[in-house]
Amino acid sequence: MPDTVIDTQHGRMPAYLARPESDGPWPGVIVIHDAGGLGKDTRRQADWLAEAGYLAVAPHLFYWGGRVRCMVAVFRQVAAGEGRLFDEVEAARGWLTADSACTGRVGVMGFCMGGGFALALAPRGGWAAASASYGAFPKDAMAALEGACPIVASYGARDRSLRGAAQRLDAALATLAIAHDVKEYPDAGHGFMNDHRDEPIPRLFSLMARFTGGVDFNEPATLDARERVERFFGTHLREGGG
Repeated sequence: MPDTVIDTQHGRMPAYLARPESDGPWPGVIVIHDAGGLGKDTRRQADWLAEAGYLAVAPHLFYWGGRVRCMVAVFRQVAAGEGRLFDEVEAARGWLTADSACTGRVGVMGFCMGGGFALALAPRGGWAAASASYGAFPKDAMAALEGACPIVASYGARDRSLRGAAQRLDAALATLAIAHDVKEYPDAGHGFMNDHRDEPIPRLFSLMARFTGGVDFNEPATLDARERVERFFGTHLREGGG
C-alpha cells in the first residue's frame, strides 16, 4: 500500500496507509510507532491490521525533527496531556474518518512509546478501542484512565522497566469498569511484538535493551497478542460492543 501525506495545523505529515483487500467500508486504526519511528516494522503492523479487515494508517510522528528531539517531545506531551503530537494524531483520525472507505469507527494501536501514547489517548473521546503494547503505566491511573474506551494491552514479564504494569493496569481498568484484556507474557521482554531485524536498529534500542532486559522479537507471544487484539477489536471496534 502507498505512502501518503496528512495535512495538519503544524505541517504535512507523512504516513503509511494499508487498505484491506475485502470490500469496504472498514473500521479504521491509527498505528503509533515505537521510538524507532515509521519503519518497516510499523508498516508491517499496519499491513497485518489491513489483512484483518481494518483501514490502517501509521503517521510518521518524527517527521518534523530528529528522533531524540521528537521522542522527548512525545514523552513530555503525553505527561502533560496536550501538545503537537495530540493535534497530529487527531488530524490523522480526522483524515481517516473523512475517507468514504472508513465506517467512522476508529481505534488506536501503539507500541512502546506509542503504547503509552495510546493509553493517554484512550480517555479523550472519539476512540472505539485502544491497543497498548508495553506502554508506560500512568502515574495516577484511576484519574488518567477514567472514561477510557475499551483497552487491550500486552506486556512482557522480562521487561524490567515495566514490572507489575500489567497487573496494575488490569486492576485499575477493572475498578473503573472499563472493558479490557490485559496479559503479561512470561517469556517476553520489552518490544516483543516489534521485529526490526531487517532494518537499521537505532543506537537507542541497544541502551533500552540494557535497561529493560532485552528488546528481542518473540514470535509465539506476538501471534498470541495479535489474536487477542483481533478478537478485542472485532468486539469493540468492528461490532461496537460495550
